[in-house]
Amino acid sequence: MTNRKLLFSIFLVVFIDLLGFSVILPLLPYFAQTFGADAFTTGLLVAIYAAAQLIGAPILGRLSDRYGRRPILMVSILGNVFGFLMLALAQNLTLLFLSRLLSGITGGNISVAQAYISDVTDEKNRAKGLGLIGAAFGLGFIIGPAAGGFLSQWGYSTPAFVAAGLTLFNLLLVALWLPESLTPERKIQVAQAKQVPFTPAALLAALQRPGIGPLLHTRFFFGLAFAIFQTTFSLFALYQLRLDSQNTGYILGYVGFLSVITQGFVVGRLTAHFREDWLLLIGTIIMAVALAGWALTTSVPVLLIVMIPLAVAGGILNTVISSAISKAVPVIEVGGMLGLSAAIESLTRVIAPTVGSLLLESIHPAAPGILAALIMGWVALFIWRKIYATPTLRTAPSSIPKR
Repeated sequence: MTNRKLLFSIFLVVFIDLLGFSVILPLLPYFAQTFGADAFTTGLLVAIYAAAQLIGAPILGRLSDRYGRRPILMVSILGNVFGFLMLALAQNLTLLFLSRLLSGITGGNISVAQAYISDVTDEKNRAKGLGLIGAAFGLGFIIGPAAGGFLSQWGYSTPAFVAAGLTLFNLLLVALWLPESLTPERKIQVAQAKQVPFTPAALLAALQRPGIGPLLHTRFFFGLAFAIFQTTFSLFALYQLRLDSQNTGYILGYVGFLSVITQGFVVGRLTAHFREDWLLLIGTIIMAVALAGWALTTSVPVLLIVMIPLAVAGGILNTVISSAISKAVPVIEVGGMLGLSAAIESLTRVIAPTVGSLLLESIHPAAPGILAALIMGWVALFIWRKIYATPTLRTAPSSIPKR
């Protein structure tokens, strides 16, 4: 298969994976309430998924370095099938929590998909390929929640059964259509990867390495700022703009559409003309300004304008950070490091809801956005000092920025 066909194949796999996930996502609070769950318990149900990904993502990524991308994708997708079936058949909160725990651990396979992209692209086209993963995410989140809402009229178990069916189809797709991305030469390197320690300490030690450490720190603080926006936006829309859930959903769909366009079409063109370290710096500055603009917004028309640079900068940063990480380590560590990156992002989604909602309710609806903007301002300074101004850490350039 050509690289283009391989890219389309993994795009389809990720899209169906995310579609199954997002079909049931907006219905979880209602599902939990049928078993008598209060708001705190429902919050724990959401948090346990992110916490499980925190554990599962680096493990799946590192295992894919050792045994190949395809078999680990199949194992993780199979785990998701069982997770969704358990959710559909749940008769109490315990089974509901166990289903989200299983899906969280096995659903951390985004690092494996990113490693697959890294295998089948050269450094010049890496960001463009990884942008397709982001576009698949965006499409899944645009279509899935609406489909889940429609299916829920036949009961909350129905979307879960549909998610299990979609995931089973995805497993067949990988088994019958997706070839292993590791070439014979790279399989030799995979065998050598068995010499790399497979421990949490070995992965966390990466934070201290000069080449990869600054990128992982950037992932954490950008992820925290962006997760504050994502997890408090609905409350902000309610408190500040007095929007109902339907209109809030429309705006989030609009943001998702902008993200799909950015990651699917814009990022590849930008990385063809600008160095990735330069894009990281500029994207971070734009994100800081856009988050401040979001915090100070008092009308829907202004909000729709502010969402454009916010979504574009978010799409650029998500893609370029992953691309830079894949280039900063040997091939035998790509899956593990992308898994650690995904785990760090999951950690931010555990922290952000508590911090954001506390600031919004106790200080002002603008407070979460102001904090997120300040974090991104600090990230811009960090990137300038640790990445952009350090020639040995500069990510593989396509060219000098055009002026």
